Amino acid sequence: MDAYALATRNTVEVVTEDELRGLLARPTKRVYAGYEPSGEIHLGHLVTVNKLIDLQEAGFEVTVLLADLHAFLNRKGTMEEVSELAEYNRRCFEGLGLSRVRYVLGSDLQLDRDYELMVLRFSQQVTLNRATRSMDEVGRQMENPTVSQMIYPLMQMVDIAKLEVDAAVGGIDQRKIHMLAREYLPTVGYPAPVCIHTPILNGLDGKKMSSSSHNYISVADSVENIEKKCQKAYCPPETENNPILQILQYHVFPRVRRVQVRRPEKFGGDREFENYAEIKEAYRRGEIHPLDLKKTTARYLAEILASVRERVA
Repeated sequence: MDAYALATRNTVEVVTEDELRGLLARPTKRVYAGYEPSGEIHLGHLVTVNKLIDLQEAGFEVTVLLADLHAFLNRKGTMEEVSELAEYNRRCFEGLGLSRVRYVLGSDLQLDRDYELMVLRFSQQVTLNRATRSMDEVGRQMENPTVSQMIYPLMQMVDIAKLEVDAAVGGIDQRKIHMLAREYLPTVGYPAPVCIHTPILNGLDGKKMSSSSHNYISVADSVENIEKKCQKAYCPPETENNPILQILQYHVFPRVRRVQVRRPEKFGGDREFENYAEIKEAYRRGEIHPLDLKKTTARYLAEILASVRERVA
């Protein structure tokens, strides 16, 4: 797989594709993703982690921002609580494969005088309505937003500048904030970042993944819990928005060369698949039973997450 295909696989949008091709041609290029330390690292986070690993293999230097101040501003906990979680989250990320990257704690970067002055400068340019809209998908309790949540997108723009990165990775819910950065960073002498957006996956029940619904798999879950959760997961005959197939597409196939479905001869015997498209088509045709798909997914996922369990045990 060439560098461009690697950088763009399993994405829903790249802004812009031509700019990304230009970055890939450079000898040095930097990308970052920021994560609020607000609880368990789960499969929703793993989508962007996998993308960072792809980009690292494509030649990017990777920075992970442990955004403790962002979490605090977004009402995810006290500074003490989010700071403790930041270190735990780092161990999870390292176990997932982000071990040769630069980690930056948000509060170490963001309490600098020049950083704060740039945030205040943007606060004079960005309207309240625009800041509010940019937070619609990522803010907590946005039916009654606080002033702190309006500072959040301004800081995210300044993060890109002060981390000196060329590209930003995030879920598609980050799009509005990233577009702010592309618009406003050039007004203060910084280039517009390339923005690479990944999809928002369904929870195990087929609905929006959320901590309150407990419809996710934590990267630190035991093998037994992974098996139980996959066993109970929603897995309709349809292939679209199927959470089990999504795990195979976004988490398993990016990390293994082939997937083997194990089953008795009377049910068709073992089958191997070299890419996601093959197993998706076989499932669509009814050649794989949902239970076999679930068992296969759980087995590979447990193997992929084994190093995380070792680090946080």
